[in-house]
Amino acid sequence: MQTVTHCPVCQQIGTKIDTATVKSQIIVSLHRVSDYPYHFCKQANCEVVYYDEAGAVFTVSDVREQVYQKQPYNDDVLVCYCFYHTLGAIKQHIQQHKGQTIVDDINTGIQTGKCACDWRNPQGSCCLGNVRKLMKEMNPNT
Repeated sequence: MQTVTHCPVCQQIGTKIDTATVKSQIIVSLHRVSDYPYHFCKQANCEVVYYDEAGAVFTVSDVREQVYQKQPYNDDVLVCYCFYHTLGAIKQHIQQHKGQTIVDDINTGIQTGKCACDWRNPQGSCCLGNVRKLMKEMNPNT
């Protein structure tokens, strides 16, 4: 069998993701989870969130959380899933405090061992990159 490394819908290359993340995020029977490696599709214009290397998919309607990468303009979507920072709250903090309070809060959570991005964040990795990217986009001089 040929392995699928591109999203079967949008054809973009996804990020390899731990199956534990997929299992913790989906709201459908775990019988649907395969033994094939999974990938995360971050393309906003694609309904696929996870796909395996055999071509099976889980879409936005199959996951517990709204996915920031799928709704990058929705102020109510979480960007930080561990400490519940929404896009709107991050924008507000960036305007008021240049975003540092959000970064400090996330870093404190990480340093105290309270971060669980591999399970709580649909992308399966830390949100700090997303937060810093938002900060840069909103205030390019930082």
